[in-house]
Order: sequence, then structure tokens, then C-alpha cells
Amino acid sequence: MGKVTGFMEYPRELPARRPATQRINDWFEIYQDFPEDRLRSQGARCMDCGVPFCHTGCPVNNLIPDWNDLVYRGRWKEAVRQLHATNNFPEFTGRICPAPCEAACVLGINQQAVTIKQIEKSIVERGFEEGWIRPEPPAFRTGKRAAIVGSGPAGLAAAQQLCRAGHEAVVYEKADRIGGLLRYGIPEFKLEKHILDRRLDQMSAEGVQFVTNAHVGVGVAVQELQREFDAIVLAGGSEQPRDLKVPGRELKGIHFAMEFLPQQNRRCLGDSLAPESDILATGKRVVIIGGGDTGADCLGTCHRQKARSVYQFEIMPMPPGERSAQTPWPLWPMQLRTEGAHEEGGIRDWSIATTSFTGDAHGSVNQLHAVRVGPPPKFDSVTGSEFTLDVDLVLIAMGFAGPVRSGMIELFGLALDARGNVATDENHMSSAPGVFVAGDMRRGQSLVVWAISEGREAAASVDCYLKQLV
Repeated sequence: MGKVTGFMEYPRELPARRPATQRINDWFEIYQDFPEDRLRSQGARCMDCGVPFCHTGCPVNNLIPDWNDLVYRGRWKEAVRQLHATNNFPEFTGRICPAPCEAACVLGINQQAVTIKQIEKSIVERGFEEGWIRPEPPAFRTGKRAAIVGSGPAGLAAAQQLCRAGHEAVVYEKADRIGGLLRYGIPEFKLEKHILDRRLDQMSAEGVQFVTNAHVGVGVAVQELQREFDAIVLAGGSEQPRDLKVPGRELKGIHFAMEFLPQQNRRCLGDSLAPESDILATGKRVVIIGGGDTGADCLGTCHRQKARSVYQFEIMPMPPGERSAQTPWPLWPMQLRTEGAHEEGGIRDWSIATTSFTGDAHGSVNQLHAVRVGPPPKFDSVTGSEFTLDVDLVLIAMGFAGPVRSGMIELFGLALDARGNVATDENHMSSAPGVFVAGDMRRGQSLVVWAISEGREAAASVDCYLKQLV
């Protein structure tokens, strides 16, 4: 695949990020354009490795060597077709997926991996620019109806697949706009929302129906869905945030990340927020608790809101700069990752546990109390390492503890697994007949590429189920 000697001739190369001093003043994506000739050179680096382990790293089983080779040879239209053969939304994964495929790249054993993610993004963008990506409505309709609850990547993938199979697909979304976390969780500087709208327009033209402000289990009765549809796919995500239960947690100015991030997305979309519920970092001393992707999203947002200072604390020890020996190739490597937001400022620190918060006379947080800790699993406090930090805003970005169990899950009477996610059989069907589950509701908190994979697999199972109905 690619050029036989390409991996020896061309180094790994990525598009440059716009200067941090520039990009923190806007909400546009941070990467600059990447010339076609350099992109084709990156495609040339894909080796004839025999067994392409990138396939095992990619949850949607992308045909990576195939489209790398097509890009190298300038056969873009064929590359677009190969890319969409396994992935409904490469414009999302090409921007926000952490690229487990690259971690599994055979070249990555002793060199830098092929720039798979950038090539993926470039292929799909070329496809839209050239007009090759068009609506693909089904040639016939089966007369069967499927409801999809949740419009994140899992729900959208399931809906598109079911629609293209000829079934009527209706997506229910509790928010006022379609997209789930793609709309209200991922900041604009990582995924501009016109990219999402572009794909939604294609899906609408194919026949997918979208219903917003439709909270199943609250404003929409589950019995109504069971009565009106032949099958139901639940793709509501893993929305139960992991809380920090320490003294002072009830003080004003302490919020979950997913209370903070959606507000900024709404501002970028032109919405007005009530002043009493507005969460802004402007001019404030901010601490972000949690060192993952969501914490980095909060960090970049705080920079653009012009926070006075920002700290990001993580309870785990600082990862090594290179792949840890505990996670050898082709496993996802444990190593330090620097996001664009980290380049823009702020202070990252590891092995820190927050012990309490204290507040002022008005009940607002003004101090965070913490201690340095030893390695997991005990996280023993280091004697004499206690410290206090003045704060005005605390953002908790410690991940998610599974789907919200009250409401829809209880009303459908769904069984849960040992981790508190919705239990399913091998066909994604829950304990309720005809009710299927996809994405984070079934897996727990995971990656966008896993959500798309789950949506596609659930849709295939639903399609088989609907074909058996008389």
C-alpha cells in the first residue's frame, strides 16, 4: 500500500496549528490547510505491512490501507467511496477521534505512525468540496418504522443506516437542536457546527425525520413509541456525570463540565442565556478537575472566554512522554498527550486530590483545598503536601458514570449490567422485546468512533428484526 519505500522517504507530517495568540480570540477550528502534495506523501508512508493492525485499532474497521493508497495515487473519488463504506461520519472522526488506528499502525513499532486521521479528514472534505457526497435515499420503502432516541453519533449512524435500508427512521432528541454531544458537548474550535449541519442536511434529504424538544420518558411517553413503531433504538448516551463528593461541593461556582460547555456552544449559535444561569470564566480564577479530553475542552473554552488564570488537576500520576512499557504496540498507549488547548496556556498538574472547598459570605466558592497523592490504586496522601488555591470557578470533568437510570430506562423496564449500563444480547437487543441499545448507554463512556460503530451494528440487528416481522 502507498509507495513501497514511502515510509523511508517521508517523515510524518501534520498541518500546523494556527498561532495560539490568534486562535484564542475566535471559535474557529485551530488547524491550517494542508497542501495536497504533502498529504499524498503522507499516504505514501502506508506500508505493505502484511497484516494491517490499524484495522484492529479502528472500531468501525475502516479500510485504511486502501484509502491511504488511493490518496497517494490521487484517486480521491474512489477514496471517498472506500471511506464511507465503513464510516457514516468521517468528518467527525477525522476531527475529534483520538485515532486508536494510529496507535496500532505497524509503522509505529519503531517510527512515527502514518497520519491516518488527517488523511481521513482530507478525503471527506474533498468529497464535499467536489460534490461527490450526496443524499442516498433508498430505492424502496419497507413500510416498517423505527424510532431512534438520541441524536448523538450512535443515534445518527443507526438512523442513516436504517433509512438507507428502506425503513422509516425517526430521531427523537430532547434538546432544541439535533446532534447530542456533537452539538452541545464538543467546542466549536474542535468541530464547527456547520460541519454537523451539512451531514444532517444529507440525512434529511435521504428521508430521516428529526423531532426536537422531544424528551422520551418525560414529554414523550414510552408507550407512545412502542405503539407507533416496529422497533426502537435507544442511543441516549452516558450522561450521569461522576461527582466529587467533598465538603463544600454545594457552594455556588462549582459546576459539571457539561453544564459549562453547552452554554458556550449556544452562545456561538447565537442563543441568549439568562444572566442568573450564565456560567462564564471571564476574569475568573478557574480550576478544572479532570485531565481528560473533556477537561481539555473546558481549558480551551476558558482561554477563549479570557479567564484570569486556569489550573487543570488530575489525580493520576503524570504519564510518560513516550509509550509506556505497560501498553506495548498495538495497544492504545499510555503516554502524555498535549492538546491544542494545553499550548494556549494554563497550568497542568498531576497526582492531586481535591479534599474540600470553602466559600465566602455569599455562599460562593473562593478556595480549593487539595493534597498531593501517591500512585493508584491507593492514592495515599503525601504528608505535608496540602495546599490551598484561591478560585472563583470550579469545573468538574471527571468523566461519566453511565446512563441516567431514572426516566426512560426505568419506564421501559430495562435490565442493567454489572457496570450500570443497559444490558443487551449479542444483537444489541435489551430485555424489552423490540428495544435495542447503541453507544454509550450500552458500552459506557467511550469514543465517537465506538458510538458510530455501535450505531451501525445496532441498525444491522434492527434491520434483521424488522425483516422477520409479518
